Amino acid sequence: MNEVIQQSDPKLEEALGSLFEKFWVLRSNEPQLYQLIRDREHKLRRYISEKLGFDLVVHQHFIKLEKIPVEPQSWMGMQDFQAPMDYTVFCCAMAFTEQKAIDELFLLTDVTESIQELYPGEFPLDWTNYQHRKSLVRALNKMVELSLIKTIDGNLELFQADEQEEVLYQVSVHARYFMKSYPDDLYNLSSMDDMIASEWKRSPEDQRRKRVYRKLLMSPVVHREHTEDEDFAYIRNYRNRLKEDLETMTPFKLEVFKNVAMLTLPERKRRYILFPDQRVISSIALQVMTTIRSEEVDVNELGHLRLPLSAFTELVRRVKETWGHGWSKVHREESVSETARQLIDLWFEWELVTVDQEMEILIIKPGAARLIGHYPKDFIESEAFTDDE
Repeated sequence: MNEVIQQSDPKLEEALGSLFEKFWVLRSNEPQLYQLIRDREHKLRRYISEKLGFDLVVHQHFIKLEKIPVEPQSWMGMQDFQAPMDYTVFCCAMAFTEQKAIDELFLLTDVTESIQELYPGEFPLDWTNYQHRKSLVRALNKMVELSLIKTIDGNLELFQADEQEEVLYQVSVHARYFMKSYPDDLYNLSSMDDMIASEWKRSPEDQRRKRVYRKLLMSPVVHREHTEDEDFAYIRNYRNRLKEDLETMTPFKLEVFKNVAMLTLPERKRRYILFPDQRVISSIALQVMTTIRSEEVDVNELGHLRLPLSAFTELVRRVKETWGHGWSKVHREESVSETARQLIDLWFEWELVTVDQEMEILIIKPGAARLIGHYPKDFIESEAFTDDE
């Protein structure tokens, strides 16, 4: 066993968790966390390289873990963005800052003109169009949030109402390091698959082990995708080694079943985004899964349960009739179809379902079956449960 995982180190665990949860750690914003990671740089770098094949970038102004998933998912994007235009405008704004010196000042007018010139869309950007202005606001707000640029004077939100509004910005030192470097020229990469394939050139050894670690640490669940799934077979065969390693370096516990593996957290920690969260729809999802498990259902060899979308909506209706008095007012008053749609969206976000749109079939994966819940007995028996106030 290598020296990295001989014994648990809470500070090392905190450092690794922060690197995964944050885009980067800026020295100016979080000096203590920056120094904590620097003090453990050698162990972190060795573990990250050997187990995941990632690059740990340590700079005098920031520290960044270059996280590349095995399979990109929609939740891995910028959640504040609402349309492809947001990403395109963001990239054009980043191209604008590339032409500027560090700490150089510029006006909102300057960047909007540059974005219009660089924008590759089928139709040109028009800042008199409210939707286009909103897209720009989301993109620039994200740049400020990431400390790529700094607001010196003015209020960007006012630009949504008036395209003549002016704001003064300053280019940050961090703007030069937002984009990661690739082993191949980007012009030679025509798709996301090409970009991910090029990344493996950096770390070609032990790819299966690195894929497994990436899946376990970056995905809510890891499912056995087919009967000859070699990655899942690796998890099953080396579960004890993986368990010891991961439970030493992280606060998570490894759980492995016939068709699903996942990292669970015995004690909720604020640093991590966990399922279920505090949204009522998450609690409803647990109730629906509890109801499904209480009934006789047929699952295939991979643990998949196939339900017609109409049958799932009917199931949600029955759950609402039984438990709906405990739901929030919004979910009590909305239609069953709307609740069913939100449940599917939630499960899809957590990689627990897929939908066959052509056949209108909901495919519930076995990871969902591990997540059940019900109201405590005293709540069920209380008058509050039957009170519809």
